[in-house]
Amino acid sequence: MSETTPGPETPAVPGEGTEPAEPATTPQQRRPAEDPLRGSRTSGIWVAVAALALLLVLLAVFVLQNTQEVTISFFGGDVRAPLAAALLIATAAGALIVVAAGTLRILQLRRRVRRDRKR
Repeated sequence: MSETTPGPETPAVPGEGTEPAEPATTPQQRRPAEDPLRGSRTSGIWVAVAALALLLVLLAVFVLQNTQEVTISFFGGDVRAPLAAALLIATAAGALIVVAAGTLRILQLRRRVRRDRKR
């Protein structure tokens, strides 16, 4: 039996025989054309606005359903306020505490990265 050479029905293996090997391609060169339906910055903003509108509707329903007055005692002081207002203020205070803790952690990590880059 004789050895066969690649013909039209047998593809050549790159790097073997007389065919030159194809140059390596980067992931950017292999990427298909951009999908026109992919997410964009504008569509992201639209989704955020829609989510915020839904949140505002839910918040309005919450406030309208919780209008009864409650007495809030804090550090010896007593205040009468609508239940919804008291809960929203407590939620905002909790969110501020979380933001403060997150900000401190981010600053700590940035300081550590700057120090490591100097070494």
